[in-house]
Amino acid sequence: MQSVPRWPRWLGLLGLVPQIACTLIAFLAPAAWRTPAQDCAAIYATLIFTFLGGTWWGIAAAAPAAERRGGLAWAWIAAIVPSLIAAGGLVAHTFDWLPIEALLLMLGASLLMALGVDARLAALTPRWWLHLRAPLSIGLGGLTLAIAFA
Repeated sequence: MQSVPRWPRWLGLLGLVPQIACTLIAFLAPAAWRTPAQDCAAIYATLIFTFLGGTWWGIAAAAPAAERRGGLAWAWIAAIVPSLIAAGGLVAHTFDWLPIEALLLMLGASLLMALGVDARLAALTPRWWLHLRAPLSIGLGGLTLAIAFA
């Protein structure tokens, strides 16, 4: 992560703080705080997952014209998938069709799998991109999975 410029590195790591706080609350605070902490963790994972899709959209949009003309169709599709997964999961949870633990598992696994898209887009990103994305996706995905078991 040392090769990552200072601002993306520190702001990216700072982005893990809300999920760390939710996880600590879920495991260490009074039992009555567990469900609100899990709900907050699901909302935060959803926000970050959809933000990640937006970054993919931006990467695809910034690609050279030859790559944008169909060669990156998969990236445009991948860019909207996080929002669809996250929104569908939140709606299903809101209507009690999906327990919070299942939603957290789905979001955590999705954040981990997102590294595949990041890796595939790596040729279009700065050299340090995967050095930033890997620890952040593993960190947020792992915390989100952990809080599912609180």
